[in-house]
Amino acid sequence: MNFRKVNNLVGWITGAIATLVYLKTMEPTVSFWDCGEFLSCAYKIEVGHSPGAPLFMMIQRMFGLLAGGDLAKVALFINAWSAIASGLTILFLFWTITHFAKKLTAANDEPNSLQTTLIMGAGLVGALAYTFSDTFWFSAVEAEVYATSSFFTALVFWAILKWEHIANTKYADRWLIFIAYMMGLSVGIHLLNLLAIPAVAMVYYFKRYEVTKMGTFIAFLVGCVFLGFVQFGVLQGLPILASKFDLLFVNSFGLPFDSGALVFMLLLIGVMVYLLIYAKKKQWYLVHTGILCVMFIIIGFSSYLAPLIRSRADVPIDMTNPDNVLSLTSYLQREQFGQQPLFFGQDFDQRPTEYATKGDQYGMSKKNGKDYYEVIGKKLEPVYNASSKRFFPRIWDNNEASHIQYYRDFLGLGPDESPTTADNFSFFFGYHMNWMYWRYFLWNYSGRENDLQGMNPSNPKNGRWITGIPFIDKNVLGLGDLDKMQDGYRNNDARNSLYMLPLILGILGLIYQFNRNKEDGITTLVLFFFTGIAIAIYLNMPPLQPRERDYAFAGSTYAFAIWIGLGVLMVNDWMQKAVKGAAGAYATIALTLLAVPVLMAKEEWNDHDRSNKTLARATAYDALMSLEKNAIIFTFGDNDTYPLWYLQEVEHIRPDVRIINTSLLGIDWYIDQLNYKINDADAVPMVWKKPAYEGDHHNYVQYYASPDVPQDKYISLIDVCKFMTSDDPQTKLQTQTGEAENYYPTKNFYLPGMSKAQMVSENMLSAADTNNINTEMKFTFPKTIAYKDDLAIMNIVAGIAQQGWKRPIYFNGGLPGDNYQGMDDYMRMEGIMYRLVPFKLNDSLKARQQDMGSVNLDKSYNLFTKVYQWGNAERNDVYFDEKNRLMFAAFRINSARIASELTMNGRQQQAEEVLDAVMKGISEHSYFYDGTAYYVAQAYYFVGTESAKKKGKALAEKMVRNSEDDINYILSVPEGKRDVLAGDVQRDATIINVMAGLAKNAGDTDTYRKWDAKLNMLTKRAAEHMNLQSLQGGGGQ
Repeated sequence: MNFRKVNNLVGWITGAIATLVYLKTMEPTVSFWDCGEFLSCAYKIEVGHSPGAPLFMMIQRMFGLLAGGDLAKVALFINAWSAIASGLTILFLFWTITHFAKKLTAANDEPNSLQTTLIMGAGLVGALAYTFSDTFWFSAVEAEVYATSSFFTALVFWAILKWEHIANTKYADRWLIFIAYMMGLSVGIHLLNLLAIPAVAMVYYFKRYEVTKMGTFIAFLVGCVFLGFVQFGVLQGLPILASKFDLLFVNSFGLPFDSGALVFMLLLIGVMVYLLIYAKKKQWYLVHTGILCVMFIIIGFSSYLAPLIRSRADVPIDMTNPDNVLSLTSYLQREQFGQQPLFFGQDFDQRPTEYATKGDQYGMSKKNGKDYYEVIGKKLEPVYNASSKRFFPRIWDNNEASHIQYYRDFLGLGPDESPTTADNFSFFFGYHMNWMYWRYFLWNYSGRENDLQGMNPSNPKNGRWITGIPFIDKNVLGLGDLDKMQDGYRNNDARNSLYMLPLILGILGLIYQFNRNKEDGITTLVLFFFTGIAIAIYLNMPPLQPRERDYAFAGSTYAFAIWIGLGVLMVNDWMQKAVKGAAGAYATIALTLLAVPVLMAKEEWNDHDRSNKTLARATAYDALMSLEKNAIIFTFGDNDTYPLWYLQEVEHIRPDVRIINTSLLGIDWYIDQLNYKINDADAVPMVWKKPAYEGDHHNYVQYYASPDVPQDKYISLIDVCKFMTSDDPQTKLQTQTGEAENYYPTKNFYLPGMSKAQMVSENMLSAADTNNINTEMKFTFPKTIAYKDDLAIMNIVAGIAQQGWKRPIYFNGGLPGDNYQGMDDYMRMEGIMYRLVPFKLNDSLKARQQDMGSVNLDKSYNLFTKVYQWGNAERNDVYFDEKNRLMFAAFRINSARIASELTMNGRQQQAEEVLDAVMKGISEHSYFYDGTAYYVAQAYYFVGTESAKKKGKALAEKMVRNSEDDINYILSVPEGKRDVLAGDVQRDATIINVMAGLAKNAGDTDTYRKWDAKLNMLTKRAAEHMNLQSLQGGGGQ
């Protein structure tokens, strides 16, 4: 069998191994984060968040159809596409490595048997190393874009190497056209694929031109320019031109919508065809090929017609509403998310001098019976003094107070100290490079400490990279003795020790390739740079991200896997000195296979096997089943919204519920969509009308204490909503600029109530509870500025109250507190949800509440003991990462409150059953006993039965042991690096103190004395070795 056949066969076998691994470990249903959105949008071809992924959704749709009529299997088949795409990525990676390896061993000759074996070994080791790498494996088993995007990147890079192999043949340049088309298609998945363009340019230059240092540099610049041309000239420039044509043809010529865009498309086709013919006539071969490449990129890019078409169908999920060419352009440019400065901009301590208009916002309308784009607002951008801007701004975000404080803390700046250029570069190297790139890179090829998100680089406990070698981890990296960590950290499934072996092998491969073939080394290095470091520079991420962002840099770990494979060749050179011939080659392959991919598979398997995880679906199901019929629920983040979308759009579960994401309520198109029925959910009643929220109207309204309104008087929120959005000049204030603006004259509002009989019929409370409530709904709005999302919530609540509270309103428990608009006392806990009710507890009962509002005990008991699903969290063999575990927190905390309320109502048995349901449903392995378990332990003790106190004590013992372990670990951290954990020591001491107090109050004197003595011993040791403000013993005092 010749080399080509062996290469193809082993490549397909390697790809098949990877595919089977991913199919075996993929999640069988919806996952968290964007997966729920993608599944929902794919199944019905809806419009996801900008800039969209239309081709990806079409592919997912095809795989979803394989489920037939079994809607519960749709996610399984769509996830299977990610597994297959990832397996194909491994296939092309294998062929990429063997291409480079062949050039390093056999050059242009047919490799002999020994060389073929070695080349196959290199491809196998490198490809399987990437197969089992942390970041890539994570994306391979869920319905996210990154698996498919990686497939296109691997395909494109392999294709240019395929071209290189046959570049001197007649039809070789067809591969260049193929690459261009694949890049155009890949834009409909993710823009990351474009980052391969500079590496493609390097391969083209090295093959077609005489190589010089200057030529190499120019080729690099040409690749960068072409990347910029595609990104800004084609993908953004063409839609902008099309939108300008459409605006001209519609508003100036009186023609229908899309007429200008259609004319532009025809002109573009005509120009491209003319240039193509002209270049062929002049025999400008390179120009002719370049025009063909641009044409095929545009053809691939045409998948973006799908969002426009589907948006016009008013699909349930219609993010940004790109139903015309102008809004589609905004959609592609991600205007919703804003922009960060790249090479020139402000520091975080600078404020805008003004907000300049950079364009108009348009809406589709009619004028004199004809289509017309009406101006509905202005597009504003902040303007800073030129003197306050600097080159390469890395500490730029002044929108969040927490981000500003983070910058100061990270750089050691005082409260009024201004940052310098040196501070910007310090943050770039210390945070963007070291923390947000190299840390992720080393997770993949050195080792990972745990899955807790790392926010603070000086904190040794959370999300650090490790080697697995105790001496290095403790003393060189300053992480302390990791084996002394508390159980939830020490036995965290995401703790993976790779002993730096993949990293070392990759470095050997890098050196080997540069020594033997510098041109190929430069090509791989360019790919590595643009898919890693260049992304970190471009993203310029602010601190305190909501999740780890390692998935953005998967391309660079792909490039490094090429070097891991080539490292096998260097190891073989050394091996041949001891064991020559085929035996040495086989020994090399066996050694490197065991030391790298086999080790990686062993370490990574348990935290990447999602085959039994169904938590996202379960928590979404629990949320929806907590709601009354035809309810409205306010959600906040991705993880409490997208899985709910999935259940509604794909599995058709609770389509009567209207989900409102408060993160989107500040945008006019989202508010407008609430006016329409979606699935079985009716339109949402609101007080205000479209002119009040359209465009930039009422982006915010300020509070002004009107002398005409007594500030101790409560005013109807319905009337205030009308007042705030009125066009009557009498309802407005003159600003310093001379403009008239709406305002709200008081913060004290009331809403109409409902009869107690209606409350009972609406399942708000039992007839017996009606004697313990106050039916006046009065509250104080807590803000002096109400932004559009606040106004939207006010208008929705007022609109529903105006219609007699016929629609139940719920708030997700994960919402930030200010989203409750000051109505905290009127929130009634129903399981893990909070229902807004027009009554509150009498003051005598409210005094004993430790949380907002009240509890619907009967419903909550039924939900926790009979309805809720746990996503297999009751098992000890299913892994849940940190963000998964956060979803469990509400179950523990809410169950503890429900149990306490049941106990106070003499229902101890039911109270214990609720706590038992949670403890059984969420095993210690699934969610270790952190601070949330404190509430459960306290509730068990409060129930007071012997069995409950026994369970409370068992839980308290584990928490005390965990706290003791944590303090002992912290004291093992090298001196000078442990003081950052002083707050953790104080928290641990508090937990032991409270647990001791619970034992004391329960009459368990021996346990109290034991824990109190332990507390005193630990706090004394900690105070001797750390800078602590105050630590005191004395449990229960």
